[in-house]
Amino acid sequence: MNATVQPGRVLFAAAWIALGVTGLVNGDFALVWQNVPAHLPGRTVLAYACAAIELATGVGLLSGRTLAAASRVLFPYMVLWVVLLKIPEVFRAPLDATTWGGIGEIGTMLAGAWCLFAASAEPRHAESIAGASGIRAARWLLMFTLAMLGVDVIVAAIEAGDHVMQPWLQVLPHPMAWAILSGAGSIAACLGILFGICPRLAATLEALMVAVIGIVYWGPDLYTGRTATTAFIITLLVAAGAWVVAETYRAQRWFATGRPLWKCVQVVATSNSSESGGGRRPSARFAK
Repeated sequence: MNATVQPGRVLFAAAWIALGVTGLVNGDFALVWQNVPAHLPGRTVLAYACAAIELATGVGLLSGRTLAAASRVLFPYMVLWVVLLKIPEVFRAPLDATTWGGIGEIGTMLAGAWCLFAASAEPRHAESIAGASGIRAARWLLMFTLAMLGVDVIVAAIEAGDHVMQPWLQVLPHPMAWAILSGAGSIAACLGILFGICPRLAATLEALMVAVIGIVYWGPDLYTGRTATTAFIITLLVAAGAWVVAETYRAQRWFATGRPLWKCVQVVATSNSSESGGGRRPSARFAK
């Protein structure tokens, strides 16, 4: 394995640390992204436990010595997050683009966690979800989640019109068009990965676009408190998840065009393994 520490993994780890610290400070879950019922017995204790997991795994992802252990905790943790908190929302509102956008956000984070797990796990212990098979599956997951994100952003922009942006961004001409353009960018990245058209560039540009949106859209609002802070962190996690998947293409040139995703049989493992041993949610894009 390549021993280089990739920036996507560092951002992913840092954002998990930030989310864990936020959870410990607030003694609660990450708002609509971890929409745990208020009546759940032991909810506060569970919230602290989840925050501790996020903080510990984030720290663990920074070191090659603890990367494997951290990813083996983070990956199933994210799977449970999707299955228990997001899939039920789809059954409750299957035609709501916001619901699918929520899965798109968490699914992109899961794709990044899956790549880290697949690169550090022993394939013989989990052949279908580790090694090359796991990384290929994570790419498929990212492809689907980017489509969900793109559609959600476009629908949200059309519903909100030119009021889709935060007040300090209203100076932009045609704010709705900018929001729709970002949604179209996610769909374009999805198609690039699916058809093997500059997939490394597509996934990386998606990550950079989401990160810039998070900084520009939520950054100036951080002083307002928990909602903006959590949205900012989640946005960076979404960006980092896409970036980690993009790093699995690092053996390809930026403008290389290869096989479609369904024909790929050879996958480059990431360097992220051993180094030295209610209402419209405040989405990761545009919402109020």
